[in-house]
Amino acid sequence: MTGAPSASDPRDEALAHLRTQYQRLLQRLETNELDFRRLGRSVWNVQEDERRRIARELHDGLGQTLTALKHRLTRVLVNLPDDAAMSKAALEAAIETCNEALEDTRELSRLLRPPILDDLGLQAALQWLARTIEQGTGMAVVLELGALPTLGGELETLLFRVSQEALNNASKHAQATSVLLQLVVRGDTLELQVIDDGVGCDPEIALRGGSGLGGMRERLRLYGGSLHVRSTVGHGMRLRARVPLDVA
Repeated sequence: MTGAPSASDPRDEALAHLRTQYQRLLQRLETNELDFRRLGRSVWNVQEDERRRIARELHDGLGQTLTALKHRLTRVLVNLPDDAAMSKAALEAAIETCNEALEDTRELSRLLRPPILDDLGLQAALQWLARTIEQGTGMAVVLELGALPTLGGELETLLFRVSQEALNNASKHAQATSVLLQLVVRGDTLELQVIDDGVGCDPEIALRGGSGLGGMRERLRLYGGSLHVRSTVGHGMRLRARVPLDVA
C-alpha cells in the first residue's frame, strides 16, 4: 500500500527562499562592484585625457609663443649698436628669463603627460622617468623590466602613474638615496615592486596619510589590483603592486 506524500517542511521552504535571495544579492553586489570599477576607471580616463590636452596646449601653445618671443628678442639684441651696453644687458636678461620660462613650460608639459608614454610605450616612459628623477633629485634609480606582453593604454598609464608616485614618494618623503623598480609578469598578473633605502615608515599611517600611497591603492583596486607596503622606521620600504593582465 502506497503511503501519502509527506508534506514539505515550512522551515525547508523558508531556508531555500533565503538561499535564493542570498544568491541574488551576491549577484547584484558583484554587478554593482563591476559597474563601480568601470565608472571609476572612466572618471580616471577623463582626467588623463584632460592632462594630455593641457600638456599639448602648454607645449604647442605657450611653448611656441615663448620660442617666438625669444627669437624676436634675439634679433633685436643682434641689431643693437655696440654702444648700447645697458640695453644689451637688459635684453640678455630678458632672453634668459624667456629660456627659463620655456624650460619650465616643457617640464610641466612632460610631467602632466609625457608624450613618450603614448609614442613609445611603458618601458621607454619608465626609463625616461628614472633619468628625470635621477637628474632632478640625485637619487639613484635602478630599473629591472622583464619582457612584457602588449598592454592596453589604460594599464600602461596605470603602471606609469603608480611608478611615478612611488618614486616621488621615495625621493621626497622617504629621503632615499637609491631605489629599485622592478616590473615583471607572474602568471596572469603584472607585478610592480619599488624598494628604497629611505627612512621607512609605519605602513598603515602612510596609507592613510598624504604620501599618495592611499590614492595608489584605490586606483589599483579599480582595475582589480592590490597594493602591499612593508616598512619599518629606519629600514626603507618595499612596495608591491599587482594588477591582472585581463581587467574586467
